[in-house]
Amino acid sequence: MKVIHVSPASFGAKGLFGGGERYPLELARHMAKVTPTRLVTFGDESVKERHGELEVISIGKPWHVRGQSYNPFHPALLKELLWADVVHCHQRCVLASSLSAAFCRLTRRKVFVSDLGGGGWDISAYINTNSWYYKHLHISNYSRTVYGQAGLDRSEVIYGGVDTERFSPTETVPKEPLVVYVGRILPHKGINYLVDAIPEGLTLEIIGKPYDLEFFNDLQESAKGKPVLFRTNCDDQEIIRAYRRAACVVLPSVYKTLYGKETKVPELLGQTLLEGMACGTAAICTDVASMPEVVVDDVTGFVVPPNDSETLRERLLVLRDNPGRAIEMGKMGRERVLEKFTWPATVENCLRAYNS
Repeated sequence: MKVIHVSPASFGAKGLFGGGERYPLELARHMAKVTPTRLVTFGDESVKERHGELEVISIGKPWHVRGQSYNPFHPALLKELLWADVVHCHQRCVLASSLSAAFCRLTRRKVFVSDLGGGGWDISAYINTNSWYYKHLHISNYSRTVYGQAGLDRSEVIYGGVDTERFSPTETVPKEPLVVYVGRILPHKGINYLVDAIPEGLTLEIIGKPYDLEFFNDLQESAKGKPVLFRTNCDDQEIIRAYRRAACVVLPSVYKTLYGKETKVPELLGQTLLEGMACGTAAICTDVASMPEVVVDDVTGFVVPPNDSETLRERLLVLRDNPGRAIEMGKMGRERVLEKFTWPATVENCLRAYNS
């Protein structure tokens, strides 16, 4: 079986800060160990390179639909699909996925889709394209529910994973009184509540790319005079080292941002929580979307209400004042990842769906 994964995200030399970027690359990389696999994406220039057994094909100079950088398309994509028996698209509401689905149906290839959040202008806004896909492979039970597909035969939950060899604890990197956020810097991530919550005795590192300039400027303003460091250009090794150093990793996403805008689907899994837990680090998340499926409250970390800096601060103080408890939660977090959230397990779930 030859499998192509299609992702609108581009993959550069620097770190991949969000799950929407890392998920398709890591899934394809691990799938390539058991079946011929390619990852097709888009970039400034056309490039073909190998990541172990995986061939990554970047199609250069795509058309960005209505100027949307996260919604690229190029006709060369359809030619690449001819190689595959199975095509797995990693975004639902983008033109590349809809056209891939239509093309695969015409050429009698199985086509699947996983929604990683976000999207752009697409024909699915005008016609229902759900039936174009052989199955919808959701990365959490929350995703399956929020898209109205709970209990449907045409949908399954495959979850997501972590490379537990790369993302792992090590005794050579001691824990510090450090709080880490890793991900895109966007209002619905709720980072402003984390900045407000950080207590004395802890340092906060915000690692990620700013996708909203107004929000980034507001964050920097509110962080003045506080032990907050913005790191917008880390590579993967620096991110892993930050996870290992940290007392906890925090993902404080919200449904309603500080600007009053509501986001119905702020997190479909919580990939950076899994990465931090795999490094033996306690995790704190908000009681939002899929994240309570990842973090077990008072076992692998804490689940707190969204938009609530006070409660978040209280939980941070617990970990600050009880470093032994933080270490124990980190150990339990890694055990949970090994039990339920590994890439080989996700690959197995995908292959089972492909063969169904």
